[in-house]
Amino acid sequence: MGKGGEKGGESGEAEAQTRSYTWEEIQKHNLRTDKWLVIERKVYNVTQWADRHPGGHRVISHCAGEDATDAFQAFHINPTLVQKFLKPLLIGELAPGEPSQDRDKNSQLVEDFRTLRKTAEDMDLFRANPLFFSLYFGHIIAMEVLAWLMVSYFGTGWITTLILACILTTSQTQAGWLQHDFGHLSVFKKSSWNHIVHKFIIGHLKGASANWWNHRHFQHHAKPNIFKKDPDVNMLHIFVLGDTQPVEYGKKKLKYLPYNHQHEYFFLIFPPLLIPVYFQIQIISTMIRRRFWADLAWAISYYMRYFITYIPFYGVLGSLSLLTFVRFLESHWFVWVTQMNHIPMEIDCEKHRDWLSSQVAATCNIEQSFFNDWFTGHLNFQIEHHLFPTMPRHNFWKVKPLVKSLCAKYGVQYEEKPLGKAFVDIIGSLKKSGDLWLDAYLHK
Repeated sequence: MGKGGEKGGESGEAEAQTRSYTWEEIQKHNLRTDKWLVIERKVYNVTQWADRHPGGHRVISHCAGEDATDAFQAFHINPTLVQKFLKPLLIGELAPGEPSQDRDKNSQLVEDFRTLRKTAEDMDLFRANPLFFSLYFGHIIAMEVLAWLMVSYFGTGWITTLILACILTTSQTQAGWLQHDFGHLSVFKKSSWNHIVHKFIIGHLKGASANWWNHRHFQHHAKPNIFKKDPDVNMLHIFVLGDTQPVEYGKKKLKYLPYNHQHEYFFLIFPPLLIPVYFQIQIISTMIRRRFWADLAWAISYYMRYFITYIPFYGVLGSLSLLTFVRFLESHWFVWVTQMNHIPMEIDCEKHRDWLSSQVAATCNIEQSFFNDWFTGHLNFQIEHHLFPTMPRHNFWKVKPLVKSLCAKYGVQYEEKPLGKAFVDIIGSLKKSGDLWLDAYLHK
């Protein structure tokens, strides 16, 4: 088998096409300084390109040494445009005798999933409804205006301020769900339009960074609930998750915190502090360290607008206190909604599953209702969202029966539960993991 082409396609596409590689060889190139991946049987050296990847270098690195066809299709709404960037990186293709999927993945399941995706495309399920997103944006702006009108007409009494804080919390949370839509390129046909509106919503309406969100969130989507790849399960030794990590910590006698009580201190640490403390520090430090100056300018515009609006009523300290309280409330809403789909599911090291199996193992759905759709930003359809991240959320319910049918065909567990049970399962899962840690810590 050919071993050339490691300079990223410098010898030309025609010559690269003649080179063939086995999966055994491709899988060796999964290092920080040496990354190959396969898309539709073509082999690409993305070592140099990774740092210039718009979605961040980590998300592309997580797929190194693997077939990345389904991930590539899931994240890009204009594959033809992206192919222009891929051409110079082409170094060859899979050898004729090699299967299209690596590591003995079920090729029929993979093909059936790709057929399902094509069916969804033919059903126009990747086409957004402009009215839906216009009304959604309108109801966020209406809440921002209502909050200002309330304090203007009714003053700054405790009851008014409490209602005001609830309105601002709702608008901030809903703006969070809306920026998520644009961040996933699920609204406009052109990526550039999605990026522009994404920067406006996450920057000017929320004071956060689009690049920070992209680089973090796309890793989560590429490798959900996989340690060392999904930043959302990096708990900084504060919690232990799943079935294997607690046992590993216990065996090594690691006790940064009393993990057998993590289902109790969760209430004091995770929901109250994630957005007001951890995310704020991470967002500001990332914008400065990575020189995301445009994002910083958008974030500054948010703070200027907020303080110009509320300092005349509450003063500097009062406005800052109100903002902190709103972020505190929003953080609770955000944590319970985002964690209910993932923490109770399988959390483990990389198992190199196919796209469908890996996404469904790490996600679950919440029963559909008008309230659940609105309250969760349609993240109650978490399975469909993870399988098709660029699909507009108002179409998830249409593709859901097809996904359930495919899962049933191959014995892939498709889990759906009521909203209340989903919340309870977060605590139950943390308790189970904490008990596993204590048992290993004491007896292994």
